[in-house]
Amino acid sequence: MSARAMERSDPILKIEHLVVETTGRRPATILNGISLEIGNGETVCLVGESGSGKSVTSLATIGLLPKSALAARQGRILLEGEDLLTAGSSRLKELRATRMSMIFQEPMTALNPVLTVGRQIEEVLQAHSSLGAQEQRRRVLDMMEHVHLPDVERIYRSYPHQLSGGQRQRIMIAMALILRPKLLIADEPTTALDVTTQKQILKLIRELQDALGTSVLFITHDMGVVADIADRVCVMHHGSIVEEGSTDEILRTPRQDYTRDLLTSVPALMPREPRAEKSGEAILEIIGLGKIYSARSLFRPRQDTVAADQVNLVLRRGRTLGIVGESGSGKSTVARCAMRLIEPTSGSIRIGGEEISHLPRRALHPYRKRIQMIFQDPNRSLNPRLKVGESITEGPINYGVPRPNAVARAKELLELVGLPVDAIDRHPHQFSGGQRQRIAIARALAMEPDVLVADEAVSALDVSVQAQVLDLLDDIQERLGVAILFITHDLRVAAQICDDVAVMQKGRVVEYGPAEHVLRHPQQDYTRELLDAAPGKDWDFPNFRPLSSADLPAESFKR
Repeated sequence: MSARAMERSDPILKIEHLVVETTGRRPATILNGISLEIGNGETVCLVGESGSGKSVTSLATIGLLPKSALAARQGRILLEGEDLLTAGSSRLKELRATRMSMIFQEPMTALNPVLTVGRQIEEVLQAHSSLGAQEQRRRVLDMMEHVHLPDVERIYRSYPHQLSGGQRQRIMIAMALILRPKLLIADEPTTALDVTTQKQILKLIRELQDALGTSVLFITHDMGVVADIADRVCVMHHGSIVEEGSTDEILRTPRQDYTRDLLTSVPALMPREPRAEKSGEAILEIIGLGKIYSARSLFRPRQDTVAADQVNLVLRRGRTLGIVGESGSGKSTVARCAMRLIEPTSGSIRIGGEEISHLPRRALHPYRKRIQMIFQDPNRSLNPRLKVGESITEGPINYGVPRPNAVARAKELLELVGLPVDAIDRHPHQFSGGQRQRIAIARALAMEPDVLVADEAVSALDVSVQAQVLDLLDDIQERLGVAILFITHDLRVAAQICDDVAVMQKGRVVEYGPAEHVLRHPQQDYTRELLDAAPGKDWDFPNFRPLSSADLPAESFKR
């Protein structure tokens, strides 16, 4: 147990027997009388799968439960002894930012796109302090430097879309901590970030916590993050806290089956055993691929951004090639060029040996069915107005397959991806996130493609659902011999599913080879930095133990 946890004094936050229900005619219980507390300067991680009640707990604490849908029926939420459930709306507004604040998962939805970020941080001071304009500006710039933002004068004048994902999240942290609250609630603040940015944000939260004495309620489904940042852990399942303990206790000696299932679902960072090649046939070849984005303006000279530069990759039938790297490294650009969703600037793209890089769009029709994409968010890629069967059969019917045949094939595919046949007559909203991703996979397979392009296809899923989808893709590959181009920033996922790995940085492939070689014996400093930044890299989660030096070649994490 950490010194921070051992020295825990009177709790900053104490939740007692909290019950939250829906507000409809037939109320359903969302939180079943949960209790937890957070000491001064302590970090408590609330973990569990989607729907377990983590975010509802955070929203109830900060007083942001949607009144038309949810209501706290029983219990108390004490912030330094004051019951937040009995506080009026004006008092809650006063407490937010001054004594408690929140960092949301997606800063682009939390930040106002039409105001500069400096102005948005200043609004917190305008609402909760009597500082003059000059002092407000000075405080904002000081806090920006405190969260390690570069060129703070420029960023102060910037709009959210002009910043990177990591910079936007730092702005959210600066906004949350500008008034030095006693409690910080962080709701999945690093889920969408690449590993190096994630590591920086976690380190930043810890630094600010030490400097300001802030207590943190950190909500996550990433056990690697838990290992790196938590003092104590509360495990939630179906609206109840089923296990609680120090981080070491939870990771080494989990008592509940549910906790053990969560840990055993975490993919190992070390690659799986190499698979023998069943076919040497190159189904997708990318040769000297380049992509340059040009920005033109009446008032500025043309500015070119190189998104991909001399990329060379080969994907063979029945194999999985992973492309990994930070946000902006060019991973998705390469995938979209390969599918001709965007036009490459230079280079060659071949499917089954046939050149497609320079074909006009109309001539691409026969090739579209040979390479299909699974997107990150099935909520956006599936039409909510269409039944599942209509979504799956739409493509084959457009390519001339008779409707009865397409429907029969859709039913077979639903069974193949582990869904009941009657799902064909239901709408996407009637399924869980993992089930919707299975539907998206079935829709892609309906075209009988040679290549599946999976662009961050499991990054938004819980670890247990993620494990199921990865197993499903592996099973489909064994049965159908389809090749997979797998785009991810999660090295654990890449290690479990990829036969070969290409590491991209600033548009170039800096390391490329068998996953066993790239992930166990990286040759490039950048690859080693990515491995070193992986959360929980020192833990073997499925076996409930920290990794020893014998588990990992020393050169893997050499800096």
